[in-house]
Amino acid sequence: MTDATTPPEPDQTERDAEADLDDLALDNDLALALELADLADRAAMDRFRAVDLRVDTKPDRTFVTEADLAVERAVRELVAQRRPGDGVLGEEYGTEGSGARQWIVDPIDGTANFLRGVPVWGALIALTVDGVPVVGVASMPALGRRWWGAQGLGAFTTDAPGAQPRAIRVSSVGELADASLSFQSIAQWRDAGRLDRLLALGERVWRDRAYGDLWSYCLLAEGLVDVVAEFDLKPWDIAAAVPIVEAAGGRVTSTGGAALGDGSALATNGRLHDAVLEVLGGDRASDRA
Repeated sequence: MTDATTPPEPDQTERDAEADLDDLALDNDLALALELADLADRAAMDRFRAVDLRVDTKPDRTFVTEADLAVERAVRELVAQRRPGDGVLGEEYGTEGSGARQWIVDPIDGTANFLRGVPVWGALIALTVDGVPVVGVASMPALGRRWWGAQGLGAFTTDAPGAQPRAIRVSSVGELADASLSFQSIAQWRDAGRLDRLLALGERVWRDRAYGDLWSYCLLAEGLVDVVAEFDLKPWDIAAAVPIVEAAGGRVTSTGGAALGDGSALATNGRLHDAVLEVLGGDRASDRA
């Protein structure tokens, strides 16, 4: 029952119209994210394998190249033009702006590969709304590949520049014994004090490979890898992967099963998630004993 001061509940038609408007807005944001990826690809490829590439070492002892800086500057400039009210968080230039909407940029994920001439690297571009990643693009121009996804809009890839996009889906593997695991590095797990858990997980799965960086999550979304887990992550390392994996039907949490935010990530096809969490949580259980 309602009175004259109580607004009526929206009917289904109104709710559908609101959902359509939300989808349209997100579709426009995804279109911009793909345009930003085009810009990033061009800027990075212009300096890939350049003999005079400038490389510096940051205070955390990681590398930054002139290409990282150029890509992020270009992305920031275009975001400022197209979405002047949105904030930006980037690996190289930090946070600019505030509000509910924030673009998160890793200009070259896999900088060590980039500077060595290894083609496994790429731009990661995400849009978060109220801290939740809703749009993600991972572009690897040296391999001619790109993956993208958005909340409610699905996940897609292209197999070559200019190729027709195709929808992607995580695998249907339901047993760890049949699963393929990818991680970043043994050193990363050792530094996190979790190397024993990596070894335990490696013994349970069919095969393990360290594809590393953005490629692991893309392979997962495409159904070619079933489990990805890593540590020492910053927001720009993982934000773009979340919408891609989730839109492809997968699941992403911390390695403890909570929301992202502690610097770790576990991404799976969903069916294997709880089984992996059980293995990864073993040492924590023993710590409490």
